[in-house]
Amino acid sequence: MFTALRSTLRSSNALRAATMARSYSMAPNVSRVVVIGSGQMGGGIGQAAAQSGYDVTLVDMSQDILANNLKAIEKSLTRVAKKKSGTEAESFVKDIMSRISVSTSAPEAVADADIVIEAIVENLDVKRKLWADLDKAAKKSTIFASNTSSLAIGDMATVTERQDRFCGLHFFNPVSVMKLVEVIKTDKTSEETNTTMMQFGESLNKRCVQCTDTPGFIVNRLLVPYLMEAIRLLERGEATKQDIDAGMKLGAGHPMGPFQLADYVGLDTIKFIMDGWHAKYPEDPLFNPSPLLTKLVEDGHHGVKTKQGFYEY
Repeated sequence: MFTALRSTLRSSNALRAATMARSYSMAPNVSRVVVIGSGQMGGGIGQAAAQSGYDVTLVDMSQDILANNLKAIEKSLTRVAKKKSGTEAESFVKDIMSRISVSTSAPEAVADADIVIEAIVENLDVKRKLWADLDKAAKKSTIFASNTSSLAIGDMATVTERQDRFCGLHFFNPVSVMKLVEVIKTDKTSEETNTTMMQFGESLNKRCVQCTDTPGFIVNRLLVPYLMEAIRLLERGEATKQDIDAGMKLGAGHPMGPFQLADYVGLDTIKFIMDGWHAKYPEDPLFNPSPLLTKLVEDGHHGVKTKQGFYEY
């Protein structure tokens, strides 16, 4: 069975590589993209859009933050340019950076936007306030999209007058490397909006997959409970973390075991997602909290970024 699975995966990977090699055209009726939040995710989204020919405005709280994040984008582009030669490399960076502007005023920035993508803190109240404010400032035709990884899109859309032009557009970190984008459609999102966002995602040379507004969408809905079940297995004393990791790497062909992956993702991030799902669906045992995970996070052991999680780094 696993031999057949590996063969299928190899064929699938070859097909995906061929698909990614195609040159995508820009989405119809979309030229200006505004990204709210210029950090690692927002900056990566902005860079991808600018590389694909869109005019991009990055919005953040201060000019210092924006200046630092522009330097990060330029550094990223410079790495890409090293694969090019001479004047082509120099013009590559200069041309893309010329398409990126910055602003500390979100309402002003979105006034002429075709798409607004939000990549700010994972706090529903903060996001809802932002969207309510932007709804008054943006054109009626502007599409709103949240890059949230765990919050319900519909819970944000209800504060606007454009629920038919509101969706999720979930990129993966780092955006410049990860080829996947989840396009999330609520029961109010129009087919026109859905089509436009699929075209936009594909124009960034990404593979777009579609999902309804279910907790965690596709990837996190499968990934986070998988990580949690590994933690519960360890809590019950049924296997060591080393053996669980080895089992999933050698038995299922995963590049990382669940504890290695949890440390990489961030134990605080996993706990935040699970806490939100548990609060919304308290009767679902799949979303029950873990005492072991809670203690690690409370002790400040968040994984690779703090040099200690399930493993030391």
